[in-house]
Amino acid sequence: MFGITDLYLFIITGLLLNITPGADMLYILSNTFQRGFKTGVAATLGISTGCLFHVFLAVIGLSALLQTSILAFTIVKYVGVVYLFYLGITMFLKTKTVKEDTTQLTNESLKKVFLNGVLINILNPKIAIFFITFLPQFIDVNSQNQSIGLLVLGLIFIFFGTISNIVIAYLSLKVSDRFSYTGLFTSILKKIVGTMFITFGIKLALEP
Repeated sequence: MFGITDLYLFIITGLLLNITPGADMLYILSNTFQRGFKTGVAATLGISTGCLFHVFLAVIGLSALLQTSILAFTIVKYVGVVYLFYLGITMFLKTKTVKEDTTQLTNESLKKVFLNGVLINILNPKIAIFFITFLPQFIDVNSQNQSIGLLVLGLIFIFFGTISNIVIAYLSLKVSDRFSYTGLFTSILKKIVGTMFITFGIKLALEP
């Protein structure tokens, strides 16, 4: 259907890629640990929305610009690096945090978590390149509906990715509930997360 081939293999590969640790997974888990499951879901939906943006770019062909234009790729890449640095430094500055009561979360704070998740993925050119190179591998080159096939594959990838990230957030929260959250523990956790965000930023900056 729509020229899609080896759908089962696509789903399996997509699941494996989704559970691979990265900046998006780190963002989801850090928000889940600090503010609870609802915030983890907001972070997940933000990450997935960012992926949706890249899927539409891949479908209409704009992502090809990032493959052919060094300048465009470099600009998007370093904006993403700066944003990861910003997130990392922000984590370092929040030293007073204790585990928040999830009943006091406002729609505004959840919206901020969601939007940050969107930006993390939108500002990562590697994700754009991923979709434009990965999705076509499961499309019949002779198909007359390649664009629709790419869109369907992208939506399937996002759907399973969203579900898997929510499950991971839930399970990680259940595990973390076995440990007590002290001021020192949360302070150390934030510094570790901040360091990892900065590390991902450096990694992105150094990658060709």
